[in-house]
This record gives sequence, structure tokens and C-alpha cells, in this order.
Amino acid sequence: QVFLAESGGGSVNVGGSLRLSCAASGHGISNYCLVWFRRAPGKEREEVASISNIGLPKYKNSVRGRFTVSRDNAGNTLYLQMNSLKPDDTAMYYCAAGHQEWRGISEVCAPVYWGQGTQVTVSS
Repeated sequence: QVFLAESGGGSVNVGGSLRLSCAASGHGISNYCLVWFRRAPGKEREEVASISNIGLPKYKNSVRGRFTVSRDNAGNTLYLQMNSLKPDDTAMYYCAAGHQEWRGISEVCAPVYWGQGTQVTVSS
């Protein structure tokens, strides 16, 4: 069992930065892939960034170049550095730990454990 707790959300102006953290407990995260999702009001949940158990990152096109996902296995923590924030980035952000699996021709990180979320609000 892995317990995940996000922190670092808040309200910022357009162009600002935030660093989200996801602290894991109960079991080490080194063997899991890790993912950041977000859900904006009235929209479907979407994957923002993921990082494999060996540290390979993947990003949603709209955040590539602005967001950086990283992991600290020794510290059992996942991070998301968000720069140049836009109003469209406003959402509840969730972290998840899971396992790599193939879906069609794509390899994805399928979540098993979820955090409770942290709110990010970007004002213009």
C-alpha cells in the first residue's frame, strides 16, 4: 500500500511558478511509475506528466517546456515544477503511483494509488 499526499498548490498570476510535491509513505516508490494528473472544472481528468521508474519523463504537449517532472526515490517524493503558468493550467492536481503497461502501441503508467489533490489557480 502506498499513501500519497500532494502539497504546493496555490494561487498565482499568469507567468508565475509553483512547485508541487507528492510525498509517499507506506511503501517505497522506486519500483513504481509516477504520474501527475489534473482536472479542471467541467473538464475530464487529463495526464499532465509522468516519470518511469527509471526516470524517463513524458509530458502533455501543452505543458512541455514549461513543466518539469522529477522524482526522489530516496526521499519518496515526486515533484512537478510549473513555470510560465497560464489560466488554462487552473485545476486540481493529483499524483498517482502505478505500473507501466502497454495500451495499443503506447506504454502508459496505469495508476494504482492516488493522492487527494492540491488546487492550482492561475489568474490573469
